[in-house]
Amino acid sequence: MDKVKTINKYTFFWSATFFGAIGLDRFERGQIGLGILKLITIGGCGLWALIDWIIAIKKVYGSAYKNDSEITFINGKYSK
Repeated sequence: MDKVKTINKYTFFWSATFFGAIGLDRFERGQIGLGILKLITIGGCGLWALIDWIIAIKKVYGSAYKNDSEITFINGKYSK
């Protein structure tokens, strides 16, 4: 069964910006295991957090969700 989760795109972007190093963005997506791993490693010493932040910018403000106010994740992955 597919796990579908919808999050406001601005909330998701700001949580990835300010709390990405402790894995909050992964917890919001429903990826609990990766969120815990990211929390333990402090965002992969910042590198993993930076990469997730860049992906969030590209997805949230790029063409994929440009006109939508919410992001939909299916099984923890961006739906578009």
